[in-house]
Parts: sequence; structure tokens; C-alpha cells
Amino acid sequence: MNVAGGVQLAEIRSTELSVDEVIRAVSAPEYGGTAVFLGTVRDHDDGRNVIALEYSAHPRATAELRRVLDEVIAGAPTACVAAVHRVGELRIGDIAVVVAASAGHRDEAFQVGRTLIDRIKAEVPLWKRQQFADGTTEWVGACG
Repeated sequence: MNVAGGVQLAEIRSTELSVDEVIRAVSAPEYGGTAVFLGTVRDHDDGRNVIALEYSAHPRATAELRRVLDEVIAGAPTACVAAVHRVGELRIGDIAVVVAASAGHRDEAFQVGRTLIDRIKAEVPLWKRQQFADGTTEWVGACG
């Protein structure tokens, strides 16, 4: 059982992500609401057909992920958070990121979860290389 509040999981992995693992990490009897966000690989971007993508991470990405989670939870000390991001080659439909936030009530869980995914996208040094159906590729900064 988790202790009320805090960061329970903050990892970057090259293996398939488990939604159940992330939900379990933020589950405890004192939480009445859990908000979960899944970021999946979609088949298009800006009007172009995407066939695959690859995520890369800076060596400090895990430390930056942890920093973001710590800062978010500092503003909501009774909430509980977890986030896992995948790197490597992904196919359409694969899960790229799982974020969960639990709190006493749903409103706080939604707010903390939204803040968390927005800050991960803006601040954690991850990049993706999209492969398009026309044979071209494009690097996109998932942060900044």
C-alpha cells in the first residue's frame, strides 16, 4: 500500500508500458479519484500519414522527469503521481507515455494529471523522429 502523497514511479523505458502498473503505483484506500492519461502513436501529424516513430531521450531525461513530478506534487502534497515514458521504435497504436494522478477527489486528480502531462511534454528532454508514408522523416522536440 502506498503512503499518502508523493511520487511513486518516474521512469523512461525501452520496453512496452503497462497501464496497470502505473495505476497500481498510485492506488491506495485514501484516494477517491484517479486520472490516467495515455499518449499513443497516431497515424497522422499535420495532415501527413505517419507509419512509425522513434523516441530518443537525453541522458538526463529520467532525472528531469523525476524533477517535474516532484515539483508538481509539491503543489498538491496529498496527491500521488506516476509517469512512465517509452523510448525506441514504436508502431501506430503503441503507448508512448502513461501518466496517473490520484487524490482524495476527482477534481484534484484531473488537475494534477493535466499539469503533469503538460509539464512532461514541455520540460523533459525527449525527441521523436516521425516516419511518414511518403518516405520522409521529421524530428520533433517533445520538450520545448
